[in-house]
Amino acid sequence: MFIITGVRGSGKTVLMTEVSKKIARQKDWITIELNPERDMLTGLAAKLYSEQNLAELFRDAKINLSFFGFGLEIGGTEPITDIEIALSRMLSCLKKQGKRVLITIDEVSSTKEMKIFASAFQILIRQDLPVFLLMTGLYENINTLQNEKNLTFLYRAPKIELGPLNIGTIAENYRNNLSLDEPGALSAAKLTKGYSFAFQVLGHFAWENRGINDVVRSSYKQYLEDYVYEKIWAELSVKDREVAYAIAMTESGKILEIRNRLGMETNQINPYRKRLIRRGIVSGDTYGYLFFTLPLFETFVKEVYPETM
Repeated sequence: MFIITGVRGSGKTVLMTEVSKKIARQKDWITIELNPERDMLTGLAAKLYSEQNLAELFRDAKINLSFFGFGLEIGGTEPITDIEIALSRMLSCLKKQGKRVLITIDEVSSTKEMKIFASAFQILIRQDLPVFLLMTGLYENINTLQNEKNLTFLYRAPKIELGPLNIGTIAENYRNNLSLDEPGALSAAKLTKGYSFAFQVLGHFAWENRGINDVVRSSYKQYLEDYVYEKIWAELSVKDREVAYAIAMTESGKILEIRNRLGMETNQINPYRKRLIRRGIVSGDTYGYLFFTLPLFETFVKEVYPETM
């Protein structure tokens, strides 16, 4: 079980999809994508049954799934009426065939459906069945889910935290695809701060306009705000926004100056500092300093804070 987490637009879904595709090409692996808004246990059983050659395998094993609306009646075999028993039987059958199942779930949160699925998945693991899970989610959603009663086993799941892309790699990509010279490509790459979504957006507008100009910069800023930053801002608490504004207004990035602006002691600001860092919005890599990880987010905060507070 692995959890891919990071700020919105950091490439979580892209990474999960690429991993899933590569595993699906391997012999004896079955990959199933589940919709977190639906009954995921029934969805898993239905998708397994619909996989090529597996329906016949389940019928030969006398696994009668007709109660759930899929699968044929099997003479002399009572239909299974509990979905967890059905999945246990199906996965045991696959285990005997040397097969393994990778389940992928995008953008998980602490919903009723997810809690039921996670509890059942824990049981399947204890039964030593060949089932694996790869999920993506925002830090706050993963944290809430992990703190649910009986789901603390999720804390043991290794987390893949997506950070910024390499600026040099972005510059090389821009130089090769946008006909920019080396200094121009590097300058453009720095505008993205390594943020995956910004890399795509700036590249798109630069391609359309055959270079970087004021129109591209303006479109780039507006696109980031409309499609990502407004959503990120809406998800912050009032106090998180207050701290974010203080960071934006403190040119040096020194925590001491940020605290003075807020009138907070170290122990008071620490919970908000940690939360903004875990959300991927702020970097605390340099001791005693806080800086935004997202390009132009400082400008956005300065513009939007007076309007929303």
